[in-house]
Amino acid sequence: MAQFVIMPRQGQSVESCIITTWHKKVGDTVAEGDILFSYETDKSAFDEAAQVSGTMLAILFEEGDVVPCLDNVCIIGEAGEDISAMVAAAPAVEAVAEAPAATEEVKTEVAPVVTAAPVQAGELIRISPRAKNLALQTGVDMTKVAPTGPHGRIIERDINAALDAGYVANVAAVEAFLAGNPIVTEETAEEVAAEKKAEVVVSDDVRAYEEEALSGVRRVIARQMHASLSEMAQLTLNASFDATALMNFRASLKASGEALGLGKISLNDMVLFAVSRTLLNYPEINANLVDDKFRKFKHANIGLAVDTERGLLVPTLFASEKLSLTDLSAYAKSAAAKAREGKLTPDEMSGGSFTVTNLGSLGIESFTPVVNPPQTAILGVCAITYRLKADGTTYPAMGLSLTFDHRAIDGAPAARFLSDLCRALENFGLLLAK
Repeated sequence: MAQFVIMPRQGQSVESCIITTWHKKVGDTVAEGDILFSYETDKSAFDEAAQVSGTMLAILFEEGDVVPCLDNVCIIGEAGEDISAMVAAAPAVEAVAEAPAATEEVKTEVAPVVTAAPVQAGELIRISPRAKNLALQTGVDMTKVAPTGPHGRIIERDINAALDAGYVANVAAVEAFLAGNPIVTEETAEEVAAEKKAEVVVSDDVRAYEEEALSGVRRVIARQMHASLSEMAQLTLNASFDATALMNFRASLKASGEALGLGKISLNDMVLFAVSRTLLNYPEINANLVDDKFRKFKHANIGLAVDTERGLLVPTLFASEKLSLTDLSAYAKSAAAKAREGKLTPDEMSGGSFTVTNLGSLGIESFTPVVNPPQTAILGVCAITYRLKADGTTYPAMGLSLTFDHRAIDGAPAARFLSDLCRALENFGLLLAK
């Protein structure tokens, strides 16, 4: 008996997912455990495996479509099974489609296509051999197939278009339809040439370019960043501190830390540690602003900005203030690795109270980070530069850039937070002793 496959819900905060790749097409045999399709939430990627065996009878959404969680995505059943009632009850693809599939292709010039009405029973059918074979293989509903080929011919793309729309009957119905209509499958050289021209004509113009739709993650980042800058009153404060103590401590860790079982602790780990100890003294900064209400967190749930192939991901390091430097370093490395591998769950990227983003390793000396809504502030960590003292000696200075939402935080407390953080980092050994 045919049954629907639904879009899973990955985390309580996830309302919809984007289908990125179909691994099965209509007519394919499906075994339990086979991957049916891949999909993305706002920040993570998943594969959906079949829970039953059978034949893929209908695909209700295309690659690139945004599908509400728990909605029906496809139908699996026995070959030739009548699923017309199930397809009719499924939501229209157009109702939830948000963007085209994220495919990369050469920009083309497409010849205009004239679409005729579907062929009716008893009418002459002009159909290409490939289209006829595909129709017999898939059991497409031939009464829904509209010809777009030259001289009103049904070509392969017309069959695929009907299948993509969910117009499936069964193979016996296709055979009966073809038997009841006079058909012409032979193609003249002129028709073959015309059909190829109708499919696509690639321009060799020097202005040719590649066009790629935004991925699901990129669209989410774009939407969030635009909302952040358009809805918040953002202001950035820049400061620096003498990183001599920090670098000396890092050098000692490199020399003997691993022998003591401390692992590889980075400068960014030390910044995270100092932030976690400073945040709780500033509840408006360790907060979210939601519908004109403060959510002041009881713990330092620090978001860690991670650069991945899929875009910027921000896993949350929960209750960071309770962790030792070694444990916080291990937590951060594990979260960053999961982000790069696409294994984070939505719950692991929610509940952040403050975010740290580090561009220092890329040589950036100062920048304006954008607040990650609904948080009220974000810290940018910059590169170490060398500055001159009054006595003519130099010292390593690390820059910090704090962007905050001026609706929620005034300049003075934001400046005090940044000053306290710089002081903690300049005296890192004392901070560890607290």
